Amino acid sequence: MRDEKLIKLIKISLLSVMAFLLMYIELPLPMFPEFLKIDISDLPALLGAFALGPIAGVTIELFKNILHGLLATKTAFVGELANFLVGAVLVFVSGYIYKVRKSKGGAVVGLLTGVVCMSLFAAILNYFVILPLYETVLGFKTSMVVGAGAIINPNIKNLNSFVIWMIIPFNLFKGVIISAMTLALYKSVSPILHKEHIEQRYKDSQRIIDRK
Repeated sequence: MRDEKLIKLIKISLLSVMAFLLMYIELPLPMFPEFLKIDISDLPALLGAFALGPIAGVTIELFKNILHGLLATKTAFVGELANFLVGAVLVFVSGYIYKVRKSKGGAVVGLLTGVVCMSLFAAILNYFVILPLYETVLGFKTSMVVGAGAIINPNIKNLNSFVIWMIIPFNLFKGVIISAMTLALYKSVSPILHKEHIEQRYKDSQRIIDRK
């Protein structure tokens, strides 16, 4: 049992480091302001949530943001806080549904539900917490955020419309991309993440057979 816990912790640690490194790869998108950049650092957490459980996925999200906050933050931990909370919703919801219904259909339903929940949560979080924190901690005024969005989309007039036309679509787009990558990669990565568990089950079954 102790060996299984140690192996699981090692896997979580490795996936956390992978997620942390992926945070450095950010791509701006022409349909969103420059400060909304897409990254795929939630991918290792989703793979971990599917293979090791939703709590493991959330732990990976936590560890990657702690690492990024300590080594590379440019936002005084505000960006890392947002990344953790939003990513944790996606990972936990998706991982929990897949845990209950372990099939390709369950994975698809879990990911789609996770993306919708993440996007709605991101909207509420940004409106009430993150954008006010950016203004308080970094002096990044909300009016500047709204103005940057209005340049791209004239429907944006205030913070409410910015959240509706930018935050929600951005997270939906990001979530769909990461979900598609998760579905494409999980089948090939799953045997690696489950390797020791499968071997342990085989050994246990052999012991039972030998006793008979």
